[in-house]
Amino acid sequence: MWKTVLRRVLIMIPEIIILSILVFLLAKAMPGDPFTGSIGPHTSAAQIHHLKEAAGLYNPWYEQYWNWVVHLFHGNLGTSFQYQEPVTRIIGNRAINTLWLAVFAMVLTYAIGIPMGLYAGRNQNKIGDTIIRVYTFVTMSIPFFVILVLGLWIFGYVLGWFPTTGSVSATANSGMATTLSRLQHIVLPGLLAALFGTVNIVQYLRSEVIDAKGSDYVRTARSKGVPTGDVFRHHILRNSLLPIAAFAGYSITGLLGGSLYTEMVFSYPGMGLLFLNSISYRDYTVITALVLLYGILNLFGTLLSDIILSAVDPRVRIQ
Repeated sequence: MWKTVLRRVLIMIPEIIILSILVFLLAKAMPGDPFTGSIGPHTSAAQIHHLKEAAGLYNPWYEQYWNWVVHLFHGNLGTSFQYQEPVTRIIGNRAINTLWLAVFAMVLTYAIGIPMGLYAGRNQNKIGDTIIRVYTFVTMSIPFFVILVLGLWIFGYVLGWFPTTGSVSATANSGMATTLSRLQHIVLPGLLAALFGTVNIVQYLRSEVIDAKGSDYVRTARSKGVPTGDVFRHHILRNSLLPIAAFAGYSITGLLGGSLYTEMVFSYPGMGLLFLNSISYRDYTVITALVLLYGILNLFGTLLSDIILSAVDPRVRIQ
């Protein structure tokens, strides 16, 4: 399997090169520039022209791209026009916040979704299954950002149980206080993201469990006198988890990319909010770095999903 993984990684190299060219060209094709209107209302056109010339924005695109790639291999993603800091430092700081929120939301998503899906499938058409189906239908019918705004208003402003902005309180001045404050800031957005993310897991699992209960191998096991609990654990459960395993890699890498809606509504300083701000300010260096990072995460997410699926199901081998 490791030879296959190595071959797949080598195939990713030309894909990443093509992706980097497309990302760079699309960023340069955006209207506007990072200087007009961001320095001062009275900045003259001559000053703007000088700044753009000093930044190399008038050079041919292939020359700008080559300089960007050379710096990239030296670990230098450039300097942000908006923050006037190295892009690697900015993304690194935001990635820590996104990682906290992503891990918390992912653990909650699977901790809530898998038991609910298994219970609904095992108790088909009973009152518990009906309640869970109503929950999934209601959650699917409400847009995600509406759930976030309602949760923020009720639990953040009305009840005042959780912070409404930021990632760490300004009063946290020690390691333990900082950790507790960070946890307090991610509970509400992470819980809301998890409740919304459980819908697909619950529906997939419920359908798979119901299908597995009527399969030939389950009927054969029951006819041999195998206890119901053993049939569920050894025959139904593992096969029902295959669709969840197939999307696990995408879920992990997708969460690491940050949630645009969650971070925007809660003003959470993660990679998603950084991406939105960089587009607003035409911060080309940050845009290209983030989109390239998202593309690489997506490629590795595909590979990770195949590896997880092959580990869960011995019949599947990645080729």
